[in-house]
Amino acid sequence: MCRNIRVLHNFEPPAGEEEVRAAALQYVRKVSGSTKPSRANEAAFGRAVDAVAAATGELLRELTTTAPPRNREVEAEKARARWRQRQARMAQTRTG
Repeated sequence: MCRNIRVLHNFEPPAGEEEVRAAALQYVRKVSGSTKPSRANEAAFGRAVDAVAAATGELLRELTTTAPPRNREVEAEKARARWRQRQARMAQTRTG
């Protein structure tokens, strides 16, 4: 999975339209292999982002869970800790 696409399910408050659209844009960019489509492909690219965002929104509304909602700040700190661990491992690999 693309590292830039974040988990959106089971957060309090729920993911908003902006987060859903950003994830859809990242997905379409990854699948198309293009961060910015040519003028010839711009309309198709935009329709794809709209369709993925709509499907993602529908999915998030329909998913159910018994787990308590996640906290964005806690999850962000976990991600930063994982990043620090990766950086430490990479530094160790380079030095010895």
